[in-house]
Amino acid sequence: MPTETPSVAEVTDRLAEVRDELVAGLMRVTRAQISALDHDAALRSLLEASITENVVSALHFIGHGLDADGLEAPTSALAYARVLAQRDVPLSALIRAYRIGHSLVLDRAFEELADLPPEDRLPLVLLFVKRSAEFIDHICEQVGRAYERERERWVASRGGVRQQWVNELLAGGPVDRATAEQALRYPLDGPHLACTLWPAADMSSFDLFAAVEDARASAMAALRARAALVVPTDEREARLWLALPTSGSLRPERLPTPDGTLLHASIGRPGVGLEGFRTSAHQAAQVKEILTTLLSDTGKEGPRPHGAQWLHYADVAPVALMAGDLAAVRDFVRTTLGGLSRGDSRGATLRETLRTFLTHNRSYTAAAQEMNLHRNSVQYRVQQATALLPHGSGDLVDDFDVRAALLAAHWLGKAVLS
Repeated sequence: MPTETPSVAEVTDRLAEVRDELVAGLMRVTRAQISALDHDAALRSLLEASITENVVSALHFIGHGLDADGLEAPTSALAYARVLAQRDVPLSALIRAYRIGHSLVLDRAFEELADLPPEDRLPLVLLFVKRSAEFIDHICEQVGRAYERERERWVASRGGVRQQWVNELLAGGPVDRATAEQALRYPLDGPHLACTLWPAADMSSFDLFAAVEDARASAMAALRARAALVVPTDEREARLWLALPTSGSLRPERLPTPDGTLLHASIGRPGVGLEGFRTSAHQAAQVKEILTTLLSDTGKEGPRPHGAQWLHYADVAPVALMAGDLAAVRDFVRTTLGGLSRGDSRGATLRETLRTFLTHNRSYTAAAQEMNLHRNSVQYRVQQATALLPHGSGDLVDDFDVRAALLAAHWLGKAVLS
């Protein structure tokens, strides 16, 4: 038992030492309990920045006894609120996240005070509750105002109106198709191809709009599209639908990456009618999740990609079906590959060789040609890789699971490796 009562500042200093643990716990609970805030990787990054800056600001405010009147919401918290307004996420979800965060931080603070005698603990508990409540009230008021202002601006804009119509179409409920087509100036019959576009480099919202327009024009020309629909998700992302020729095949030529584009793109498969409009957009979102994981992962097989990346659902369909639950994919990869799931450079080399070998129907010659290696080198690596599998060569008798695990490791990298 401590010999003296700690000050509030000493307790907040202890909490600051475990800040990363606090942030990780808040992220996990927020995503689990508030589905409206469990978004794609880009928005999760902004949520994490908001939580981190709020935790730092809160501990500084509580520990130093600052005046609440001078309290200002962190920049990332205001930015996150504005993006939620643009994406039509209810303000109530954001406020609930702050209440959950408040409760979890208090719980951790009370753990730090648990060894104190009641007469010493009670004043500190009351002070913590009072000061943290002041912080939450002031921050919630500021982010709420930022949300409402942005929501009014966004809804009044042309992009906001389009987004509302598209959200209704994607929700899956009954819609007045004729009215929607008139409002969007886009046909909902025939085949559709959906893409998600976002910056591959820092750019202003004006430059993003220009880049998206260039991508739209290029895509329409490449696929001879009847019409195109561009809808901003927020100021850093846009969705593009292409109405494909009704007389053509549902397997059009691959959408080429425009020369000089500064945009990443995730591209779904073509689908027919309103259901195809929805399905292709959902696939594009799945591909974006994979691509953002790939772009942020320095442990991916081979060199990290540079410049604009355009990835098609057809290239990663098995991984897209799995990637919604990374914990499950991680368990599948590690269980299936065993020692071959190690996240070091040697493991990456052996996995890539085995994946290429299996992709080419177990032809050492074809794999060697693709990898620009001698046939004997491929054979040696395949033997080494096979030896690391849980059951050795027995795992390749029916190699479906191994191929799926290797594909997941190729695209998701260290997120699923040991």
